[in-house]
Amino acid sequence: MLLQVTRKTLIKLCAGIAFYTCLPIPHTWNLDFNGIARFAPLIGLIVGGILGLIDLGLQILGMPILTRSAVAIISGIVLTGGLHLDGVMDTADGLAVPDQKRRLEVMSDSATGAFGAMAAIALLLLKITALTDLDSDRFLILMGVAGWGRWGQLVAIARYPYLKPTGKGAFHKEAKYSIWDFIQSLLLLLSLSGIQILLNPESWLVASGMAIGGIAIALLTGAWFNRCLGGHTGDTYGAVVEWTEALLLCVLVTLE
Repeated sequence: MLLQVTRKTLIKLCAGIAFYTCLPIPHTWNLDFNGIARFAPLIGLIVGGILGLIDLGLQILGMPILTRSAVAIISGIVLTGGLHLDGVMDTADGLAVPDQKRRLEVMSDSATGAFGAMAAIALLLLKITALTDLDSDRFLILMGVAGWGRWGQLVAIARYPYLKPTGKGAFHKEAKYSIWDFIQSLLLLLSLSGIQILLNPESWLVASGMAIGGIAIALLTGAWFNRCLGGHTGDTYGAVVEWTEALLLCVLVTLE
């Protein structure tokens, strides 16, 4: 029984990795995508860990911190196939329309408008410059911001209505999420801040800020998009991830 549960969990985790990233998962596997959002925070930690390893490797090679930061952020886009950044651009284009009834229609348009391009540029500038100003605990910070961004996505999926009958994020609403899904991912992310304090006690303020700021920004970002649109779409799920990451990095810079 335990082996069967473990196997099902691993299958869903692999399905989540296949959906949220470009990591090679064999398509011949019988993947189950129902409820994969509960694994999003864990997948965020995996993504952040890979970016941290890239950053650490480039540091060993002597690459300057600004270039390392740019490579890390761009690697994140490559690793996720631009899934969340695409949501940022589509959401920005939709929110730029004064007529609230037309916002979803504009967001569904595959063409990127001026506001979407500006939002992407602003987001990447914030991420790269903020990460450049963080010169310690970068590995754990990259893991933390990626994890909290996806925890915010999980909350948005479970808490707010989905605004389209179909779409790339519609299948998330078919699953039921329990309070345990939020608690276990919350404890996982909080433990990351605990590890940061154990490894470097002087970083307690940044570690605490990552925990408290991660919770607050993740919740507020999802709530703000819900207020603007009356619910969420697959695009806003991605926007929650990206803006939570960017804003949390800005908070951590002020605390370091």
